[in-house]
Amino acid sequence: MTTDVTLYYNPNCSKCRLSIELLEKQGQHATIVEYLNTPPDAGTLAAILDMLGMAPRELMRKHEKEYTEAGLDNPALSREQLINAMIEYPRLIERPIVIKDGKAVIGRPPERILDIL
Repeated sequence: MTTDVTLYYNPNCSKCRLSIELLEKQGQHATIVEYLNTPPDAGTLAAILDMLGMAPRELMRKHEKEYTEAGLDNPALSREQLINAMIEYPRLIERPIVIKDGKAVIGRPPERILDIL
């Protein structure tokens, strides 16, 4: 089994659990990061966004109350401010995120993970 896969994971998320099952079926052992307990730092989050080819707001779960309460829909907010908001409110980070060999994908649906394996 290879271990060069990282999975940003929420144990309460069915897509995250399905992603682990899919990785195991592919013979992949992932390093699991429960991002709600240990959110990525700003540099890691910026690198993930670059791998995904996304702007910070595209990785945010906009229906979470923290998004509205923190005024994160303000178009004047910078990339750095939005990244810092995801660190402060990790529930805002879309999940699951799978990283392998410098590539990343959001596992929605979980089968999208196969694109980078």
